[in-house]
Amino acid sequence: MSCWKFIAAGVILLVPILCGQELKVASVDPATAKVGDVVTVNGDGIDKKNVDMLYLTDGKTDIKVEMTEQTAKAIKFKVPESAKAHRWALMVHTTKDQLIEEPVRVTIE
Repeated sequence: MSCWKFIAAGVILLVPILCGQELKVASVDPATAKVGDVVTVNGDGIDKKNVDMLYLTDGKTDIKVEMTEQTAKAIKFKVPESAKAHRWALMVHTTKDQLIEEPVRVTIE
């Protein structure tokens, strides 16, 4: 039995809610990083029960990143060598097989 619900936010945006706990990415630290750096993603509901993969995306190219630590409030990932200098959005892959592009950006130098 799935406990996913969706609420409308605007005209075409759907925001998933996980059993009363919203999956939310709020920020990254640092906001600017280099290849090999570890970046912390801060949010809610982003533990292994809800998020199984993390990507950098620009809408055309998706780069899977290595998550080195993961809790309900934070994910740490290493910036891969394949990440070119660019401003990237974060995209999570949920354990319910959904890709959600988050409104959070990280700049790779």
